[in-house]
Amino acid sequence: MATGRILPKSSSIFARWLCTAAKPSETAKKRSHLFQKIVRLTPSSKSAIVEFLDNWVCAGNVVRRSELISLIAYYRNRNKYHLASQLFDWMEKSKVAMQNSDQAVCIGILHKTKGLASAEKYFDGLQDSDKTQKTFGAIINCYCNAKVCDKALETFEKMKELNYAVTVNYNSMLALYYKMDQPEKVVSLVQEMEAKHIALDIYTYNLLLNTYAVLENFDAVEEVLEKMKGNNVECCLFTCGNLATIYVNRGLFEKANHMLETMEKMENPLEKFGFGALRTRLKLYSDMNNLSGVKRAWESFKSTYQTPNNTSHLFMLVALSKLGDQETLEDIFKEWETGCSSYDFRLPNVLLKFYLRRDMIEEAATLFEKLVNKGMNPNLSTYSLLADLCIKKGQIDSALKHLETGFDQAKKKKKGFCISEVTINLFLNYLEERCDEDRAEKFIESMRKIDGLESVCDSLLLKIKSSNRAIDS
Repeated sequence: MATGRILPKSSSIFARWLCTAAKPSETAKKRSHLFQKIVRLTPSSKSAIVEFLDNWVCAGNVVRRSELISLIAYYRNRNKYHLASQLFDWMEKSKVAMQNSDQAVCIGILHKTKGLASAEKYFDGLQDSDKTQKTFGAIINCYCNAKVCDKALETFEKMKELNYAVTVNYNSMLALYYKMDQPEKVVSLVQEMEAKHIALDIYTYNLLLNTYAVLENFDAVEEVLEKMKGNNVECCLFTCGNLATIYVNRGLFEKANHMLETMEKMENPLEKFGFGALRTRLKLYSDMNNLSGVKRAWESFKSTYQTPNNTSHLFMLVALSKLGDQETLEDIFKEWETGCSSYDFRLPNVLLKFYLRRDMIEEAATLFEKLVNKGMNPNLSTYSLLADLCIKKGQIDSALKHLETGFDQAKKKKKGFCISEVTINLFLNYLEERCDEDRAEKFIESMRKIDGLESVCDSLLLKIKSSNRAIDS
């Protein structure tokens, strides 16, 4: 499937259906003393929350189900599923009566923390009376997220027999078919929804738009838009970004620009997709080589968010780098550097890469020297860029040293050290041109740490040795 289109996460679709969040101000007022204490707790063990609750009860305090559910929602919203899991463990151990919606949430938490088998075991262990629309919806959502097609379909058919299948469950299956590259099944299932008068929501329509784009049926894309209008389904930021991406991929730049400009007019501080929408607009405008659109989107964003964060500045720098606008790129970088509260090396990396790809060696060296003087610690990607810089300056030993430092840092952080194809080719060309066998062996020793590069490295060493033998003879 074509990349770049926006696909709603089926897990988030299910979460929206399962619970209704209170307004932040209302939620804050209702937070209990227990809630505040646990949120402030810094877990020192896997069962820290369980131990705290045990001590709380032993001290004569009461724990209400509503307090625990509020805490679970708090941790879920912050992707701290292991902490939410501790709360469910305590509820089960303490025999706190759980509602059906709580059981459904528990299934999702178990899937995220202990795997699909654990979620299945929990669902299978429920009494028949607890196997309702919500718990069935939770387990099918797990199957769809895990891409277990046979069990998802079997569960879905059972839900249809029980008259449990509603829009959110159809959306989970639609998302599964889309992710499994089965667009025809997406279309067929939407047709089934329409035949059964099951409402299509904004997520259904977005999946359908993406599907017709994959099928390259752009007349159908327009028909979906008309259906949305006819059914009074609002074309939100999410959908506009989706459509703009589809149009750009198709080369329909006029329509794409119209959608992007519509997004700018729709933006407001409470819009959940504000930051994502900025990224979409900047990327698509840069894809269309539309510098004025990039600048307008940035100014529009800044008028809403007066202090854009590091990631927002990063989106802007990437777009400007792609368009080759050095002056604005440097201005935005200085603007960020002057006002940032925390230094993020992803941003100077964009500028370093811009300079290096244009052989602006002096500018790249000056930038890095300035960063070192400020005491900034490079991230892993920086070491690859520094290796590029040193090779271009003819400092091969320094380049090899940066490479080794990158591998060492990656090992300490338990992360992979990604070296760009550009960097690898710079090393290969440099070493081959100079027939430098000793340094080639050092480079190859480093490269053997990356799977899939053995043949390239062996070929390089063989060429260098052959060249050296020819020179000697």
